[in-house]
Order: sequence, then structure tokens, then C-alpha cells
Amino acid sequence: MNLAAEILDIARRKSVLICCAESCTGGLVAAALTNLPGSSEMFDRGFVTYTNAAKIAMLGVSEATLTRHGAVSEEAAAQMAQGALSRSDSALAVAITGIAGPGGSDHKPEGRVCFGLAWAGHSHTETVEFGAIGRANVRSRSVDHALALLHGALRELPGD
Repeated sequence: MNLAAEILDIARRKSVLICCAESCTGGLVAAALTNLPGSSEMFDRGFVTYTNAAKIAMLGVSEATLTRHGAVSEEAAAQMAQGALSRSDSALAVAITGIAGPGGSDHKPEGRVCFGLAWAGHSHTETVEFGAIGRANVRSRSVDHALALLHGALRELPGD
């Protein structure tokens, strides 16, 4: 069983709806989850917020956070996850924002991706440095990492 199918199975058993907020992955996490039959039982919605304006309007990310920390930051990822959670019927949200490439800067290099999780008054953030492995590879590994985060969080949620 692949990881997305395991997520579906655990979420179904625990009656947990999931949502996601994506930037650099452009909806690939939502696609991975909804590619499975029966995914509507566990996947509520996805937000693709590629621009800062979309992050502010659709998820309530604060302009001050974006100015102070930038869109590629754990602070932005946390607010994206919290915003998705509060704007859905979900019990668990994952957020992704990063620099898929090509390009980047010394301060925020290509391959830096920030992740956020939010659920029932809790949150978790982390940054992964995938490196300059190419746009498609950064995006693919970001999806895999987001699915692993969802899987881990689901296992910790009560139920079953």
C-alpha cells in the first residue's frame, strides 16, 4: 500500500478530514490524495496560493509575516496551515511553501521548502533543504515529505 493510500485508510478509520495549502507544489499534494478512489471521505479541500496576495486573501497569512520572514519561512507555513484549517471542515492541515527553482538566493536557496501542520490547537513546522536538484525533483520530494508529515500526524491523533 502506498503512503497516500495509508493516509486515506487511517483518516477514514479515525473519521478525520484533511486539507492542504500549497505554494511551490501547486496542488500536487491534493492530486496525490485525490487520485485514490474514496478520497472524498478524507480529503476536504486544497488551497493553491502561489502568490503572496493569494496567501493573504485565501488563507489569512499576515502581510507583516510575509514582509518580516518572507513567503518561504516556517512562520508563513504555520499561518498557511492554520488558515487552511480554519477555512475548511478539516481536522488536519498541511502547508508547503518553498523555492522549487531554478534560482534562489544566498538567503533562501533553491530547494528550501518549509512545511506546516495544524490540528486541534496544535501546530508543527519544519524546513527541509532538498538542494538544487531541479524543479521537478524538489516538488516531488516536497509532496513525499508532506505525505509523510500527514501520515505521522494522523497516527498521533486520537481514534481507531
